[in-house]
Amino acid sequence: MTIVRAGILYDGTLEPPKQNVDIVIENGRVAELKAATGPRDFEARCVTPGLVNAHAHLEASGEPDTMGAFQTTPPNERLLNAAANAAKSLKAGVTTIRDVGCSNGFAQSVRDAIEAGKIPGPRMRCAGSVLCMTGGHGWPIGRMVDSPLEARKAVREQLWAGADCIKLIATGGVLTKGAVPGNAQLTLDELAGAVEEAHRHGLKVAAHAIGTLGIKNALRAGVDSVEHGTLLDDEAIALFKEHGTYLVPTLSAPTCILAHLEDGQQPQYVVDKARGLEDVMLKNLRRAYDGGVRFAGGSDAGTPYNYHENYPLEVELMWSLLGMTPQQALHAATAVAAELIGLHSGTLSVGEPADLLLLDRDAGEDIRALQDVKTVIKAGGVV
Repeated sequence: MTIVRAGILYDGTLEPPKQNVDIVIENGRVAELKAATGPRDFEARCVTPGLVNAHAHLEASGEPDTMGAFQTTPPNERLLNAAANAAKSLKAGVTTIRDVGCSNGFAQSVRDAIEAGKIPGPRMRCAGSVLCMTGGHGWPIGRMVDSPLEARKAVREQLWAGADCIKLIATGGVLTKGAVPGNAQLTLDELAGAVEEAHRHGLKVAAHAIGTLGIKNALRAGVDSVEHGTLLDDEAIALFKEHGTYLVPTLSAPTCILAHLEDGQQPQYVVDKARGLEDVMLKNLRRAYDGGVRFAGGSDAGTPYNYHENYPLEVELMWSLLGMTPQQALHAATAVAAELIGLHSGTLSVGEPADLLLLDRDAGEDIRALQDVKTVIKAGGVV
């Protein structure tokens, strides 16, 4: 048994924080929450649940040219990078992560090694190869499909390869040369075929979608989450709410690209596309949040200058850019993201995994406290 004393406890919900609480941990799970009394093993000014990153690419390490790195880095090195990035994520307080696109089943191999206790890392869900149109966005880590039947077969292939969720490419993207972010790519029929097949096997589906039509195609096809959502409109907001679909805004990805425009290391087409989306992104995402769309935390870690150990930046950006309170941002990056991924509730409640962050400052007063985690505990064990 382990006892962690919290001066302030944020349990991942939007309930008011609890004061002076002992978290009793047994067999890797929260056994009891009680008033602080007697001896304890750990003590912190503030305790939160472990963070949940619903959008990452462990194989990538923040290289300025992400797609170029996928194509030029030897496969064995990319696998080692994925393992190292999993460890970096965990050390930074991410205790659960969803890898939404990799080559060669690397993420599945890392997930299995973590589960076997061979290497450190968060709990994981893995999408395997992304499903894209021929030559579409993400093709270096993609399985290209060009019909509803091929989309269904590709879902089955990912399932066979050990994927436990599916990633679809509904529009072009910033990082792939020639892929126009606003243009729809996979068709509604292709998306719907893949979603129906995935759901039949119990797999949740994420859709990369930046352009307006592609976002609405993905929503109508029944995806569980839309990633990015940059060019959404009022009709899309209504569809999000009608279907109960999550929006993963990945604010860190464009923020990090735009912060390094003058470095001269990113491909010019990436710079040009990012600049073209800058003015509309925040306006649209804030309108979606204010309109009641459910936001889940996910950073797109691995994209240019967007490092796996910096997930707390994403939580900060949901506060500073979207107008969430610190507790709402923490909620989006714990309970809501966990609900989307489906491994646990993302809350510190009895029976849930004992994934805790021990902080020296009150994260409800300053969400940037997450950038300086004192101790990370996963399943009751100190990282």
